[in-house]
Amino acid sequence: MAGPVAFPAPGMELTHILVVRDLARSRDWYRDVLGATLTGEYGGSSAIFNFQGAWLLVVTPGGETPDKPGTAFVPPADPAQISHSITIRVPDCRAAYETLRARGAAFLTEPHESAWEVRCFFGDPDGHLFEISERKG
Repeated sequence: MAGPVAFPAPGMELTHILVVRDLARSRDWYRDVLGATLTGEYGGSSAIFNFQGAWLLVVTPGGETPDKPGTAFVPPADPAQISHSITIRVPDCRAAYETLRARGAAFLTEPHESAWEVRCFFGDPDGHLFEISERKG
């Protein structure tokens, strides 16, 4: 058995898994609307994207497996009930909003400004929530 290692350490990467209902629809959305780079597809059940060095693995629903017993992957049941979101920090929220909206992103609102940021939210076709946020100061 190997001994302890530094964690995190160089060479490690964080990948976020998103469960979707329709892989083809989601593949097109993540590539064409979000602008992520499709780097591979696996067995018709998953696609992996790189977004500025961050990894997104888009997968179809599936039940438990030997390495994750008692756990099933399911898409969001209700897009109005969110357990997590993904934030993309941008230099100009309003410009990013216009670009993504022109590509077909469905925003909940226009950008809102607070004392510390300008932000707005949009969802993918399955209801996964994304935020674009511009830090102030």
